Amino acid sequence: MPTANPVKSQHRRSLKETDPSIYEIIQREERRQEHNLELIASENIASTAVREALACVMTDKFAEGYPGKRYYGGCEHVDEAEQLAIDRVNQLFGSKFANVQPHSGAQANMAVYHAFMKPGDTLMGLALSDGGHLTHGSPVAFSGQMYNIVSYGLKADETIDYDDLRKKAQESKPKIIVSGASAYSREFDFKFFTKTAEEVGAIHMCDMAHYAGLIAGGVYPNPVGTAHITTSTTHKSLRGPRGGIILYDNEEYDKPLRMSVFPGLQGGPLMHVIAAKAVAFGLCLQPDWKQYAQQVKKNAQALAAALTQEGFRIVSGGTDSHLMLVDVRPFGINGKVAQAALERANITTNKNTIPNDPEKPFVTSGVRLGTPAVTTRGMKEPEMQEIAAQIATVLRAPDDDSVTSAVKEDVTALCSRFSIHDVS
Repeated sequence: MPTANPVKSQHRRSLKETDPSIYEIIQREERRQEHNLELIASENIASTAVREALACVMTDKFAEGYPGKRYYGGCEHVDEAEQLAIDRVNQLFGSKFANVQPHSGAQANMAVYHAFMKPGDTLMGLALSDGGHLTHGSPVAFSGQMYNIVSYGLKADETIDYDDLRKKAQESKPKIIVSGASAYSREFDFKFFTKTAEEVGAIHMCDMAHYAGLIAGGVYPNPVGTAHITTSTTHKSLRGPRGGIILYDNEEYDKPLRMSVFPGLQGGPLMHVIAAKAVAFGLCLQPDWKQYAQQVKKNAQALAAALTQEGFRIVSGGTDSHLMLVDVRPFGINGKVAQAALERANITTNKNTIPNDPEKPFVTSGVRLGTPAVTTRGMKEPEMQEIAAQIATVLRAPDDDSVTSAVKEDVTALCSRFSIHDVS
């Protein structure tokens, strides 16, 4: 009789059997998500189909190169998956060319910079303290360390100062001007960015990572076709797997961007993630996506209005998107205290600097809130009223354990009415 193959036997064992420690950690995270209100603006709940693709056999395939031009054999099926992702994302956003290989939004941004700038060239983006992203020129990130950074900021009303932006662009002659943000709730005038960039011989790159799901649903301005190059993540409001994309219309950009992604900055693409991206883009092309995007925005505006009634100050006076910055100083606390107190009540947020913040970045004067995940669970405007009241109750007495415990019970009850397991 043939002897048993120990490798094959081990290969067939479930995660629970193979590694009970990791299995239990994953189960605890699932329970946390089930019983917590996820209000972090960059988080969402991926669909069953997206998760199934992430766990597929394409994780085993090495596929350096691009569809039809691979360095390895056996790529005929991953070529199909990648081309499907490209075709779908182009249809979704109206672009002519797409690179779906970047492992993250940060790597997508890095690839654009690497393709069109040299170290020491000038990059212009929204200041981190005013809502920009680390990759838009923060001194603690690669962008701020490799390039000469000129930042634009906000006016007194906490909206973008376009006059100052244009003046700085004319003075500094940047190679790339970045629009988009990670903590700015209002709309961008993408046409102004492109016009300004062309006046000074720059490329306008829009980082739409936070707004992509809303753009796909037609409830936020689409930069594609206006910006010279657009980058994004594929999670956040887009509700796909964690990853990045680059979109553009100019064929002259195709070769330098391809070369910048591979072999410039990364090796083999994550083909199981690209398959999951294709699934997510396909879901966004369905008619009900517009309803989801509309509800995300309605929920954000309802939450901002309810928080204002509770005594909070919303930065820039409100939101045009899925997120908002909440100034917690009217409650006599800082963002660090607020985040910790809310987390004890099963409300997950992130502390965040606000414009002209007197606190250090690890303390902050605000919290950032977003509605993609709670909208995915099926919550609507009435639930936003509940959530605002729960937040206010906790932050009026952040050190009172009895208050926190009572709100935690209410949050758990609310979450039980909108289970993450009911998300299709």
